[in-house]
Amino acid sequence: MVKLKLGPLPDDKPVKVTVELPAPLHHDLVAYSEVLARETGQPVTDPVNLIVPMLKRFIATDRGFAKARRAAS
Repeated sequence: MVKLKLGPLPDDKPVKVTVELPAPLHHDLVAYSEVLARETGQPVTDPVNLIVPMLKRFIATDRGFAKARRAAS
């Protein structure tokens, strides 16, 4: 058997999730999208497109989660 430098590829197939947001949170996402558009000079994006980067940022910067994840490894 040949030993390759590349290991198994991670499963990167997107997972579709349906979420119901409270109306105030949806309004905040719309407002955030509008502010982001003004700040970046890009057109207003669908507020739904903000959810994934926001969740990634939240998880990446949550020190308690990182510590717990390291402890579990």
